[in-house]
Amino acid sequence: MAASFVTLPTLSFVNASRFPRRRIDAYCSKKRVGVLRCCSGEYKQRGGGGGGALKECAITLALSLGLIAGGGAPYAAVAANPAIPQVSVLISGPPIKDPGALLRYALPIDNKPIREVQKPLEDITDSLKIAGVKALDSVERNVRQASRSLQQGKSMIVAGFAESKKDHGNELIGKLEAGMQDMLQIVEDRKRDAVAPKQKEILQYVGGIEEDMVDGFPYQVPEEYRNMPLLKGRATVDMKVKIKDNPNLEDCVFRIVLDGYNAPVTAGNFVDLVERHFYDGMEIQRSDGFVVQTGDPEGPAEGFIDPSTEKVRTVPLEIMVEGNKTPFYGSTLEELGLYKAQVMLPFNAFGTMAMAREEFENDSGSSQVFWLLKESELTPSNSNILDGRYAVFGYVTQNEDFLADLKVGDVIESIQVVSGLDNLVNPSYKIAG
Repeated sequence: MAASFVTLPTLSFVNASRFPRRRIDAYCSKKRVGVLRCCSGEYKQRGGGGGGALKECAITLALSLGLIAGGGAPYAAVAANPAIPQVSVLISGPPIKDPGALLRYALPIDNKPIREVQKPLEDITDSLKIAGVKALDSVERNVRQASRSLQQGKSMIVAGFAESKKDHGNELIGKLEAGMQDMLQIVEDRKRDAVAPKQKEILQYVGGIEEDMVDGFPYQVPEEYRNMPLLKGRATVDMKVKIKDNPNLEDCVFRIVLDGYNAPVTAGNFVDLVERHFYDGMEIQRSDGFVVQTGDPEGPAEGFIDPSTEKVRTVPLEIMVEGNKTPFYGSTLEELGLYKAQVMLPFNAFGTMAMAREEFENDSGSSQVFWLLKESELTPSNSNILDGRYAVFGYVTQNEDFLADLKVGDVIESIQVVSGLDNLVNPSYKIAG
């Protein structure tokens, strides 16, 4: 099986003999100009004393050096012209790296009171960075703030529930209130080790409350994609991988949450392939410390051949940004000139899952998928060069750290949908028996 990989468009590196066509960390593109030339030229064009241009170029070079350091072999650094615009904006603010938090914030809801409950509970993670039991004082403040916000905003939270989900939502509010009282007792008993598990539990209640505010699928998918397999909501899958050459880890089950609210076409295509057992028995085809990738079937085709058409089934590039009600299709945010736009599903978390594609064909995704391994100098959260260029459609939420242990040749024994299959519309798979 000859795997092929997508290239990274903005910062690329020359060594075309090493890399096949479809690769994520990329080789030279004829459309690019050297980053050193770009920086020196831009500096001169701005009068030789422009601190902004120099700073922009310095950051671009830093990102380039990060890739060179990770690549091993010598490369010639290249970058798009201009270098990453407004890069200082992109790197500002503390990034959210927890996949669960990213999924909660990506839900299509507009309810300020529940977000005011959620944030201090998420901030417990930062509180626990304080050494020893001193962290518990900060945790207590987080919980009391969340509790006050819940009491003050409860009526608006309840009013935000979808009619069919009100009873379940109110049940979860009761569990959340009890959970926060349990957390305060944990703090009083000075049981620091019990904080993180309880935080995870109560944030699951928060996430459930927020999901109960979503009333159906919030928008129409464009007509040209409407008959494709679509995930109108979320689904959870378990990927079981047989791991070779690791005496401490024979096999591992990775839980993955797929987000069809923000990427219905991409996620729907994947769930449809899962139900066809397309990935069962397939090997991991790339694992290099940057990404883990699979999905290239045996034979000359680089994607899934739909037996009904005998052609490779492709999906469009699909990117949802904050403030938009529907995703952008067919264009990168760079091509749209949306350099400041924040994507709803960023490459922030270890195990971010996205669709691979051809470098110069935005709508060429099919079956090849990859999981990003964090943190690297190339893709720091909130300032990486992948957001807006590849369609993220999910996150590994359990056992994500073990992705780094996967090697080329490890076998995906199975991928199974454990919840949310009823959110798949227009399925093309055939259920045997």
